[in-house]
Amino acid sequence: MISSVWLKTACSRPIRKRALKVAIIVGSILVGINHGDALIQGDAGASQMIKMLLTYFVPYAVSTYAAVGATLENTNNE
Repeated sequence: MISSVWLKTACSRPIRKRALKVAIIVGSILVGINHGDALIQGDAGASQMIKMLLTYFVPYAVSTYAAVGATLENTNNE
């Protein structure tokens, strides 16, 4: 179960902003690697577009998880 402190930290502006930057950079690289050929050929269907959108979610989630963990660990150590 997610604690309210974890969720509040995850929704904080600095963490959201950093996670969004990571998602845009890493997600774009991954979309290029995984779907670049379909995009170049103009052959990306609806299911592939959904996969591309989800490709951005993974780095966002990982970045958020890591940032919240680091923030809470630093808060507990102080």
